[in-house]
Amino acid sequence: MSTTSTLNAARPADRGPPAWTRWLDLGDRALAVVLLAPAAILLALIIVYPVLRLGYTSFFSLSLTSGLPAEFVGLENYALMIDDPVFWETTWNTVLITLITVPGALLVGLALALLANLPFGVQWPVRLSLLIPWALPLSFAGLIFAWFFHSEYGVVNDVLMRLGFPGIIWFNSPNWAFAAICLTIIWKTSSFMALIILAGLQTIPRSLYEAADVDGAGRIRQFFEITLPLLKPSIVVALIFRTITALQTFDIPYMMTGGGPGTSTATLAMYIHQNTVSFLDLGYGSALAVVMFALSMCVTAVYLRAIRTKE
Repeated sequence: MSTTSTLNAARPADRGPPAWTRWLDLGDRALAVVLLAPAAILLALIIVYPVLRLGYTSFFSLSLTSGLPAEFVGLENYALMIDDPVFWETTWNTVLITLITVPGALLVGLALALLANLPFGVQWPVRLSLLIPWALPLSFAGLIFAWFFHSEYGVVNDVLMRLGFPGIIWFNSPNWAFAAICLTIIWKTSSFMALIILAGLQTIPRSLYEAADVDGAGRIRQFFEITLPLLKPSIVVALIFRTITALQTFDIPYMMTGGGPGTSTATLAMYIHQNTVSFLDLGYGSALAVVMFALSMCVTAVYLRAIRTKE
């Protein structure tokens, strides 16, 4: 036997990697679970647990002003809503704000996105103007427009009187106050819609428009047959976020009218704030918050189902 054969026979067999490293060799499914586990735990801590705790508290009579311990009352807090006229009024106001401001913000945002997508020589001022309303805090926007619509020294009344129209006492009338709030929300949120739609516009290939020009299609036909169909995913995403935030409207009505006159412009989020923060009725306030959460989830489910159906 040669020297080389003798050395090979004496060398121990290759046993592969050490046993303690074998757990690192995971399959695709196990690797996905390991990588997603931190995010899932974080979501459970900041979303799932608070929601479950909110639902649990809604089954108790828990008022910090009474000095009494929490008492389990089952569905009594939910039953109280049926006979609560303020709950129905604030819920209707919330739904009405959603029905008015979401389509309004979509139309204005679509127009702004199309404008920002035009081939300007210098595009950054146009796109920067979209960021200003979006970056402005909601409460600050409410204060600014409360000044704009002021009956004595507001900009809106000044413009109306210069045009020959009488001034309007905006915040003394439920209808005018509601209109002022809706206009403010549309101005504030349309930039958010525009940014999402603009991102969708950037993904549409220019070759489609060039082919449409060759076929003799005009700008309007290109918009309805190319731009709008390809923008549907971006529009649906924008609608989901905008609808959820519209159902949770609080800052702008609170800063502009405080819910007045009376409760004509109060929203469900404002009523929750009143019960939990002002009245310290955590049980009833939690039940109201559960209703708003369920309403938001139902709207989101409708949008997601619409997406799945179209696919």
